[in-house]
Order: sequence, then structure tokens, then C-alpha cells
Amino acid sequence: MLGTVISSCKKLVSIPDPTGTITTTKVFANDGEATSAMAGVYTQLINNNADGASGLGGFATGMSTIFGGFSGNELICSSTSSGYYSYNLNKVLADDSNSLLIWSTAYKAIYGSNAVIEGIAASVSPKLHDDIRKRLTAEAKFVRAFSYFYLVNFYGDVPLVLTVDFNQTAMMKKTPKSEVYVQMVKDLLDAKSVLPSDFSGASGERILPTKWAAAALLARVYLYVGDYANASAQASELISQSALFNLPKDLNTVFLSTSQEAIWQLKQMKDGINKNATPEGYTLYSDPVFAYLSEELLNDFEVKDQRKTAWCRFDDESLKKPVYHPYKYKIGQANAVLGGTTTEYYMVFRLAEQYLIRAEAQTLGNLSPGQAITDLNTIRKRAGLDDLPATLSRDQVIAAIAHEREIEFFSEWGHRFFDLKRTGKAHDVLSVVKIKQPWTGDYQLIYPIPRLEIIANQNLVQNPGY
Repeated sequence: MLGTVISSCKKLVSIPDPTGTITTTKVFANDGEATSAMAGVYTQLINNNADGASGLGGFATGMSTIFGGFSGNELICSSTSSGYYSYNLNKVLADDSNSLLIWSTAYKAIYGSNAVIEGIAASVSPKLHDDIRKRLTAEAKFVRAFSYFYLVNFYGDVPLVLTVDFNQTAMMKKTPKSEVYVQMVKDLLDAKSVLPSDFSGASGERILPTKWAAAALLARVYLYVGDYANASAQASELISQSALFNLPKDLNTVFLSTSQEAIWQLKQMKDGINKNATPEGYTLYSDPVFAYLSEELLNDFEVKDQRKTAWCRFDDESLKKPVYHPYKYKIGQANAVLGGTTTEYYMVFRLAEQYLIRAEAQTLGNLSPGQAITDLNTIRKRAGLDDLPATLSRDQVIAAIAHEREIEFFSEWGHRFFDLKRTGKAHDVLSVVKIKQPWTGDYQLIYPIPRLEIIANQNLVQNPGY
């Protein structure tokens, strides 16, 4: 039932705009109102297209991938006159509208999640049943943690907003990133304990978070904060669910709506600006090519790696020079159909990441290097590559994990950019990239707090360097 609600915006309960608004808690009178409100949060995540000229419009509509790719060493913007090009140069300005969009859409998702949490808590209606209360509150906590993950990895310390009360939030100071991570873990543990363990809530589609989506993000968060034992445990629990998740042998099927690798996907509308394409596919599979893969990335593919064949598309015409662009999504601007059949949903979490999280956690936590090599070889085997030998040293295993993460997750949700930063490699790798010369400083590794936010809130302090 909820899958139908998500695919239609017409019946969604409206949640007020958080900007400059003093609100009272929206109290939900019944299961339908609360369910529709949460469906509205998902709809905003995937269909928040403020930029009418492209498929981009928010942190969960391709911007995390594309701007993370520009800021890292994965993607090159094809137009040097575009406002996007400053991300390639790592010379983003504090009044940049794209940085504002990433920030504002993440906080809009947080606001919507808080509205659901508080509205359910405030309701005394017997028509809002306990099982619905618990599940929707868990979903909202999951989305809140998900949104904060991208905020802290793009901006560093950010305000930790846990209410819709404008009187409390309007002048909030930044919260240390470490404390935001603590809240993420709390929200995700709460969510995991309540969310269902199957996909029956959306008629089998993987478009609603389950306990396994919470486990996937928990594993990632634990890895990022250096809690390797818990990262490995969460990833292992998820990998063990072989009845639900597996690695498709055909790389061309990984990003389909029916993918058995999918842990959580976002379902886009098919009658909007992106037609039946995902927002990321619409933007990256275009003519002329919007962005192409960097030489640094292409040079890191091993000769027999089938991921280059399946997930990269060669183009030697639209830019009048030979380039490859990301081709994980096969439906884009070039072949999207308004109202057409939707064969791809927007992949958020997938099983391959859990193998590589476990490999890294096992290695860095000195838990089981043999397991790490086995997990690496699981990913490599699908890509058509030879197994790594069991005799690799610890340093060699760490390097192999970094390589597999770079290749497996290129052009996905900013993974490469975040990985370089969290592992302390960003300066060494990015400061020598040709397009980023001259390197003006590591301060650009986190984005500026949008100037409009600082004007509105005098307690917000700009990130250093801006």
C-alpha cells in the first residue's frame, strides 16, 4: 500500500516549510495521515528538483554523487563555464547555490522526519495504531540519520536539529561532528530494533527502509568512527541474509529496480523532469556529456575489470574528444520516456559495500585478515578479476580495499571523496590532481556553510578558510 502512496504526490499530508517558520506540531489523527506524511519525506528526497535545467535538485537526487565526484578525483565537469566547475577546482565559494541546495534539502528531510516523530508522539488518537506509530517513527529516525551522514561529511560540524520548534532551532550553533555521529548511532539502533526484516511493506519493492537498511548505515557509520568490531558485526549480519540479498553475476543488472543486491532504493516519479530515469542517470547519461570520468580513475581500472565495460560508456562525439562517462544507470536524458516503464530505481545502499566494510573493519581492527581477503575476492570475482593471494601483508590488504572501493563505488554518493578524507589520504591524492592546480588549501575538503544560512543565524560560524 505504501509503495502506491509514495509514487503519488497528490494525497500527501503537507509538512510546512522549515525556513523561517514558527510551527506547532502536526498531530496525526489516523494511520493514513501519518503514513502519507512519511511518504512525503521520501518523495521530497528523490523528487526535489529545484534546478529545472537538469535532474539535480538535492543531496539525495544525485548531488552527493556528482559534487562529491567533482571534489574528489572521479568526475570532470564538461563545461568550464558552468557553476559546477568550481567543485572540480576545489574553489567553492560561500555563496555557491549548489552547496546551499545540498544543505537545505538535507535539513528539509530532517525537518520532515522530526515532524513525523513529534506528530506521532503528540497524537492520542486511537485511530493511529501502535504498530504504525512504531514503524513510522523508526523510518523517520533512519532518514534523519541518513541525512545527517551527508551533512557532516560535506560540511563537518553542523547544527543537530531534533525538533520542528523554530524557537529552539532558529539560532542553533554547530554541533561537533562526533556528537552528530553519536545521535546517528542512537537513531539507527532504535530504527533497527523496530523496522521490518522483509520488503512486504512496499509489495516487495525495496523502497522503504528495513532493519537491514539501518544495519547497512550503522556498519558504515561505525567504520567511519573507527568502531571496527561493531562495523564488522553489522556488515556480517547483513551479508548473512542470503535469502534476501546477493551479488548479481551480471553487472548490468545491479542497478535495476529488481536488483537482489539492493538494500534500499529511492523510487522516482516517472512523470517529472527526469521522466522515467533516476535523477543521477538523467544527468550523467546525457548528450552532450555533462560529466566524464577522470584520467586518474580510468587509469586505476585493471585490464580485465568488467566494471569498466559494464559501468562506463565511451563517447567520442558529443565533446569532440574521446571520454568515458558513468553508465551504471542505463536510462538517462538520452533515452528517458515521460511516463514510461521504470526499470531502474535510485540505489542508496547495496550489498557490495557491506563486503568491503567488513574487509576494512576486519583489517583495521586486527580481527581477521583472512576474512578480509576472502571478502575482497568476492567482489573481484564478480568483476572478472583474479583472486588476491592469501599472503598479502596488512598494508597490502589496506591498499587493496582502497582500490576496490574506488572502482566499485565510483560515481556513487560521494564514496571516493569521503573515503579519501576519512583515511587521511585526501591531501596527498587531491593536491596533485592536474585540474585542481594550484592547490589552495585543505580547507576545501569540507564545503562552506551557505552564506544565506549564516545571515539568517548569527550563531552559525563559517568553516575555516571561507
